[in-house]
Amino acid sequence: MKSWKSAFLALAATVGLALGVQAQNISIATGGTGGVYYPMGGGLAAALSKYVPGMQATAEVTGGSVDNLKLIGSGKPYVGFSMTDAAQDAYKGEDKFKGNKVPLRTLMVLYPNRMHVVSVEGKGINKFSDLKGKRVSTGSPGSATEVMAFRLIEAAGMDKDKDLKRERLGAAESVNAIKDGKIDAFFWVGGLPTAAVSDLANTPGTKIKMVDHSELVSAMNKKWGNLYVEDTIPKDVYRGMDHDNKQATVMNILVAHENMDEKTAYNIVKTIFDKKADLVAVHKEAENFKLENQKNAASPIPFHPGAIKYFAEKGIKLN
Repeated sequence: MKSWKSAFLALAATVGLALGVQAQNISIATGGTGGVYYPMGGGLAAALSKYVPGMQATAEVTGGSVDNLKLIGSGKPYVGFSMTDAAQDAYKGEDKFKGNKVPLRTLMVLYPNRMHVVSVEGKGINKFSDLKGKRVSTGSPGSATEVMAFRLIEAAGMDKDKDLKRERLGAAESVNAIKDGKIDAFFWVGGLPTAAVSDLANTPGTKIKMVDHSELVSAMNKKWGNLYVEDTIPKDVYRGMDHDNKQATVMNILVAHENMDEKTAYNIVKTIFDKKADLVAVHKEAENFKLENQKNAASPIPFHPGAIKYFAEKGIKLN
């Protein structure tokens, strides 16, 4: 089977070259299967493979933003989803990227990523300070969930290592752990709705508790820059919510290495906007892919020249 696939790809490349189309393989670094990055990345890979001549794109499961940024830093042909805070660290060579700057460029601003601090009834967690002494997952290693969770915990005046019994699980694994009584709460930052959180909320005999924490945004921004905003997860997003959840939000961006050629970057961005309906069919967060959201202030990472060219054609001026 493998040899057949290799032969087919070789034939496809040969045909592409004969037609004057250069064969191009691109990997899309996404996240865990329980979040939004992975299905969105799958939809993007399908669209690029279908509509960009000669391009074959595949989506990869990863730990999330931090892993994605490291993959881009490897110099291999990757496009990656990232939260702006993790991307800024990579671009500046700070925190998890200390001494290892990643030469990133923004392709586009995607959609808002909302921090979920999730527990269930019966765990005694009604406010953020109630997490102290509890068994809490702060996100999988290599995820921007972990980055943002640590910053929230610090802003609340707690020590992530001393004040919590900490686990490092992705969204789907966190939901399984809370169902099994192995943890009391978990952090997850993602789009709405996140499949894994919906799964927990829809579990018979379980009542979800979404912990408010928007009051910590100002302290986070004071230390890390204006990356976060006070936001709300409406109570009708997840079954069982008693009220709107007041939380912190950060933007998602699609990024690539600065060495990506201009034409490739242009084609990726153009396809996303031209075939937006295909992506909305995969996940409704794609409805937030909007031209008006593309602005220098929305991303701490400079835009790629190919993206700048596309947006200029749409009347949006970027540096």
